[in-house]
Amino acid sequence: MKKCVIIGSGLGGLSCGCILAKNGYEVTVLEKDRQIGGCLQCFHRGDTVFDTGMHYIGSAEPGQVLHTIYHYLGIDSDIRLSRLDPMGYDVISYGGDHYRFANGKENFIDALSAQFPKSRDELNKYYDLIKTVASSWEIHSLRRDVDLNVNAEFQMRSVNEVVDSIISDPVLRQVLVGIQPLYAGIKDHTPFSTHALIYDFYNQSAYRIVGGSSLVADSLANSIRRMGGQVLVKKKATKIECDHKKATAVLTDTGERFPADLVISAIHPALTVQLIDSHLIRPSYRERVLNVPNSISAFTVYLKFRENSVPYMDKNLYIYRGDSIWGCEKYDDTSWPKFILYMHFCHEDNPVFARSGEILTYMNFSDVQQWCGTHIGQRGESYEMFKKRKAEEAIDVLEKEIPGIRDHIEEYYTSSPLTYQDYTGIPDGAMYGISKDVQSIVSGSVTSRTKIPNLLLSGQCITLHGMLGVLAGSLATCSEVLTIDEIFRQLKHAE
Repeated sequence: MKKCVIIGSGLGGLSCGCILAKNGYEVTVLEKDRQIGGCLQCFHRGDTVFDTGMHYIGSAEPGQVLHTIYHYLGIDSDIRLSRLDPMGYDVISYGGDHYRFANGKENFIDALSAQFPKSRDELNKYYDLIKTVASSWEIHSLRRDVDLNVNAEFQMRSVNEVVDSIISDPVLRQVLVGIQPLYAGIKDHTPFSTHALIYDFYNQSAYRIVGGSSLVADSLANSIRRMGGQVLVKKKATKIECDHKKATAVLTDTGERFPADLVISAIHPALTVQLIDSHLIRPSYRERVLNVPNSISAFTVYLKFRENSVPYMDKNLYIYRGDSIWGCEKYDDTSWPKFILYMHFCHEDNPVFARSGEILTYMNFSDVQQWCGTHIGQRGESYEMFKKRKAEEAIDVLEKEIPGIRDHIEEYYTSSPLTYQDYTGIPDGAMYGISKDVQSIVSGSVTSRTKIPNLLLSGQCITLHGMLGVLAGSLATCSEVLTIDEIFRQLKHAE
């Protein structure tokens, strides 16, 4: 059996490990921390569970793309899903009104046309373009006969440029990009293709994972183990050893050497090149990867509610404070936060009351730069006071939207960009890894292939972030070994 060593136990690393174990590889996954999962991680406070990254998923019904991939990987038998309201799975609060995003074309157009009756034809055009662009990505549509030129075109056109060219109503233009926190959208920079893929993913169907996204990581790890592989924690990769032609092994901080016929790095590409001391990596490639632009980070408030006091909310609420949905990444002390995303955690089937919820908003790493180099739980009183002040400000925004909610909060916990960086290893705690930018496509593009023939990359920095983006990236990474036709054949056979 060929040996495959995978660095990182996030979704990218574990899914690659599962695919390759299915195809006869002896897989070893190395995780630097004691808990696997990366952005799939959950944490407990008493009997209350909180998701840290993957809060809801889409396209999970039979025949839809995520369901197909989940079934192929065996995840579907290990998790239960709770559907969000199909008539309003995402709700945008903007300018004093609420706007619902409903599943499916007819429902979507009817819901928004009720508030924008003169824009029905434009909404039809917008929706059709979303489907056209999304279906032009072969792994999103699981078809080979796609028009790749469509996807390429809309990688070079920004979200706002395309939306503004279709939609005439200025408020509707804002509303349609209300989900931009799902991809850290930046006006004039974020490609429309990113918006289309993520929008279509959730519009087909939207669900929460009952019990949290860490169950996905557990399922993949257990599958790898059942097929003879291993998933090892507290094994930090310190070097990818190479000879004059290829990678030969991965070394860890425990002094162990793991020989490899194939190495997959599922950590940030900038961290990967720092593990390599070889002429096989050209200085120009190393320099480019070390300087790729990363997305903004986040500040999260994890809310524990008083028992049976907050009705469970089967939707996600995006709350915007200013006159524009764009520009939320630019703020000062008086304007932060410009938006919050408020969600509930699904702790059981058909919950009546929520046990916990989360408030998520943007935060630049520079806001916490002064505490860089400190350790979790040991950052000092000034850091704790900073987080408490920010948490109270975020809760104030939620209180204005939902009066009385503060009285139902028993306690709360927080995470900052430093927390994200420490637990995921991503530079500056970037929410979505490398930024995609229509003005600099090359700088934000890192492929799964490297100049080292048996070293491949996976994770959220390859293709696209999020549940579907990372899994699609894993399929692309493994296709370098198995071919994309074989990957598609196996997916079809598993249906």
